[in-house]
Amino acid sequence: MAEMLPAWVTNGTAEGTEPEGDAIRMLNTLQTNASYLEQVKRERGDPQAQLEAMQGFLERSGLKVKDLDRLNIIHVTGTKGKGSACAFTECILRNYGLKTGFYSSPHLVQVRERIRINGQPISKDLFNKYFWLVYNRLEETKDPAHASMPAYFRFLTIMAFHVFLEEKVDLAVVEVGIGGTYDCTNIIRTPVVCGVSSLGIDHTSILGDTMEKIAWQKGGIFKPGVPAFTVAQPERPLEVLRERAQERKCPLYLCPELDDFEEGCQALELGLAGAHQRSNAALALQLARTWLQRHGCQGLGELKEVPPSTELLGGPVPLAPAFRLTDAMIQGLRDTEWLGRTQVLSHGPVTWYLDGAHTTSSIQACVRWFRQAALSQDNPHDGSEVRVLLFNATGDRDTAALLKLLVPCHFDYAVFCPNFTEVSVANNADQQNFNVTLENALTRCLENQRTWTRLLEEKVGQDPWLPSPLRVGGLLQPAPARGSLLLVPPAPRPLNSPALVFPCLAQALRWVAQGRDPQLAAPTASGAHPHPAASSGAVLLREAAAVRVLVTGSLHLVGGALRLLEPALSQ
Repeated sequence: MAEMLPAWVTNGTAEGTEPEGDAIRMLNTLQTNASYLEQVKRERGDPQAQLEAMQGFLERSGLKVKDLDRLNIIHVTGTKGKGSACAFTECILRNYGLKTGFYSSPHLVQVRERIRINGQPISKDLFNKYFWLVYNRLEETKDPAHASMPAYFRFLTIMAFHVFLEEKVDLAVVEVGIGGTYDCTNIIRTPVVCGVSSLGIDHTSILGDTMEKIAWQKGGIFKPGVPAFTVAQPERPLEVLRERAQERKCPLYLCPELDDFEEGCQALELGLAGAHQRSNAALALQLARTWLQRHGCQGLGELKEVPPSTELLGGPVPLAPAFRLTDAMIQGLRDTEWLGRTQVLSHGPVTWYLDGAHTTSSIQACVRWFRQAALSQDNPHDGSEVRVLLFNATGDRDTAALLKLLVPCHFDYAVFCPNFTEVSVANNADQQNFNVTLENALTRCLENQRTWTRLLEEKVGQDPWLPSPLRVGGLLQPAPARGSLLLVPPAPRPLNSPALVFPCLAQALRWVAQGRDPQLAAPTASGAHPHPAASSGAVLLREAAAVRVLVTGSLHLVGGALRLLEPALSQ
């Protein structure tokens, strides 16, 4: 193994002095093809083996599981909104003057975003220091009988625990990676409080293909005597959560709606847009108040009585009481920021709407938000507005179902591209993903393109006057005179189809913006898309008074877009 390590490791350079980029590149070597997801699939039949492996890595890094008890953890799972609920919770508690730690995934622009102190990603120096501290300890204690290094997500989880303990945070908000029962964050023994955000269908190859199976996995984070809260759920999954709570001797409560907190006072202002964020905020209020209460905080606001009629709304799970909100709670909800979730960037005539929705229910919420947000913008006097969808989806998701939900937004163009910012990401360690090849990603994009075209044809019927189809074979065809990588539709398709595929985000964004976004260069003639719809679309995009672009389907896609649209985030 020694010959594969950089010189500073084999030469015994002091911990924490290596360049940060090298730390991230070394971290990326833990993204093997048989990485975390495959590991979870293999070990899901034996959760004890999963947690014992994690415990072994933790101890080799110099920590014991009992050390985590000092972190005063708030542990949160769910399918949709768990990151937003964590962000609300962290911001509320930071407004109480507490030093907060926050561990989340995935990152959007830089890997340091996953480990935050007081709401900010840890500095490059801190990331560097703790990466090499953990890496070198694991390297020194490797055993031929066991894997010498944990996979990417496990490594970062261990590293986060080191950061939070050494930097002496008052509490840590920890977002589950996938599921709950088998997730490596579930090594936590005694959190202060647990939360379950909205449930939905996602990661079916790991968690199961029904809401009940997924609820069973999520309920795996419940601990004896540790209060847990959940938001309104469908009846059967809620029943499964109740059963899991009972078997684990965990008191489980249903969060009241945010409306119950607003009775007799002003409507609450949330830092995150969209009606679906209200349930995440309601969960955060219960998590924050319970944490404060269990730590003896005074002046939490009196509880409101739960009317007998509303107690039954919880069905099998008792309804937690609403309470009078403190100024710190109100301010925390208002100040919350969470990149890539219902985020709007206005760049001159081009407005970007970014939302990492990737399940059917989160796409539905995204569509409601986008239509509302786009309608609230001033419409151009001459009515020349162009709407563009920029979409990609990863993993085992049913993209046809997701795209079908987006059709009613009446996009003028649909653009599909992989999550890679450039065709080569060799110089961008934060965005590298060794588990996805460009060819596989492009194949998926072409499938999405065909699906979108079929959905539109089903919607309006095939117009008889369309010209004869374009017949070009091949997936990637370099233009010999120009040498740039261009994508050509591999199957017959009407010439004026509004769906286009680009090989990377940079080319897709440049085509959409047509030089009108100050953060993006204008598309070059040598990089022109060969499809006729691309050249006619370029004229419309250059002349439109307003261009509205929805970027959705994948948090990784949104992260790549943010990297290009907001360069300051990469500093």
